[in-house]
Amino acid sequence: MRRRVAAGVGFAALLFLLVQLGALALVPTFYESGYQTVEDPSDPTNSLIYIGAIIVATAAMLAAFKFDLDWIVRGFVVLAAASIAWYVFSVLLPPLAAIGASVALAALLVVHPEWYVIDAAGVLMGAGAAGLFGISFGLLPAIVLLSVLAVYDAISVYGTEHMLDLASGVMDLKLPVVLVVPTTLSYSLRDTNAAETVAGASGDDADVASDDGDVAGDGDAAGDGDAAGDGDVADDVDGGTAHDGADEDVRDAFFIGLGDAVMPTVMIASAAFFLPASLTPSLGVPWLPALTLPALTAMIGTFAGLFVLLWMVLKGRAHAGLPLLNGGAIGGYLVGALASGVPIITALGL
Repeated sequence: MRRRVAAGVGFAALLFLLVQLGALALVPTFYESGYQTVEDPSDPTNSLIYIGAIIVATAAMLAAFKFDLDWIVRGFVVLAAASIAWYVFSVLLPPLAAIGASVALAALLVVHPEWYVIDAAGVLMGAGAAGLFGISFGLLPAIVLLSVLAVYDAISVYGTEHMLDLASGVMDLKLPVVLVVPTTLSYSLRDTNAAETVAGASGDDADVASDDGDVAGDGDAAGDGDAAGDGDVADDVDGGTAHDGADEDVRDAFFIGLGDAVMPTVMIASAAFFLPASLTPSLGVPWLPALTLPALTAMIGTFAGLFVLLWMVLKGRAHAGLPLLNGGAIGGYLVGALASGVPIITALGL
């Protein structure tokens, strides 16, 4: 693996880690602030309702792109970013300062959508969304949510392929629906053409293969179909995992859907919050009292899925992220729960 690519993979892992640590830090504070969004967190129908909302939102955004109503999607994402940022800032800052910081973030996304702004907003949104859903989805609802979204992600990428169309549309908006991982300091998201971003090809080498929906290149193209999507939680749309650059050897940036970071973190936060403290005590990490062994092993499982996903994407084809990431998070969580002496029925939320 080339040094630039290795650095990019490391930066992607850092972004995931920041989302996870941020969510764990926010879990107890969000609960104390009364931000639990449902009356009964143990009800698995909460997951089904949310999944239905994702499907409806995805269809609405695809329709908006089809009829050149991109401004609606942009406005929705910026509003979502400001709203989630307010939840985070409200537990850290005085009320007026929290509102001001949220508005400033939204304004910055509109006037200066550079990669570092997108990433900072994405980490903030990801941690906030995962924390909110982590205290609102009990163990069984969280497992149901992640499992169903993993299947939906696979179908939408490998079957209907509509998530690839969605990825192409949202990447052009340059908003925190993706995490941007540059592999060179000279990279600028503002100067990136959306078509090249999805294609991973340069100039006239990019062609579109009509039969399978992949974006293919000939000559020095990076690969066929470098964007993948998944069921996003923060904004109901993401761009999956893609790479951008002049050829297969030099990639200027990787793109990972924000939902790929958020969804497995919901399992991490839920594990930290809902398992009995008598069986899974805090590991005693300073400033992170919510970190328990099952939460830690869920994090490890997520990273295992992330590294496999990036290895597959580097080979130059579109891949669904959530089957690997959610599967890793659930598997890692169960290993940690059972190792802590939690009965399997309790671990499954039954």
